[in-house]
Amino acid sequence: MFDSLLTDRETQLRLLRFLVVGGGAALVQIAVLRALKARLGETWAFSISWVVSTTTHYLANRFWALPSGRGDTVQQLGEYLVAVGLSYLINLGMFKLLRNRFQMSTTWAALWAIPPSTVVVFLLLNYRVFGR
Repeated sequence: MFDSLLTDRETQLRLLRFLVVGGGAALVQIAVLRALKARLGETWAFSISWVVSTTTHYLANRFWALPSGRGDTVQQLGEYLVAVGLSYLINLGMFKLLRNRFQMSTTWAALWAIPPSTVVVFLLLNYRVFGR
């Protein structure tokens, strides 16, 4: 599986688009987080910003980065929600660790919380949820 990730041109292109979408979704998350943090506290602001960025992430992946020919859209959405639920747990855990243990700022902790789940989520989305 990892051999094809490195050598298959279509997979490389899908990975590149996935990373572009992820970068855009991260910018959305940070913008919403910063807008809400003072009003709601950081955990609620983080969670709401994550939902908004995840919605952006789903739509951009579904229709551009990882286009899928699957016709079972409802099941596909359910699988996506499971994958991003896992991503949320990884992200929130890292966010809390970085804030509480390493005293990172809210913005930096949110940004550094993203990479740990990126590989897992790409593999799930590329090979299962939005599989070719």
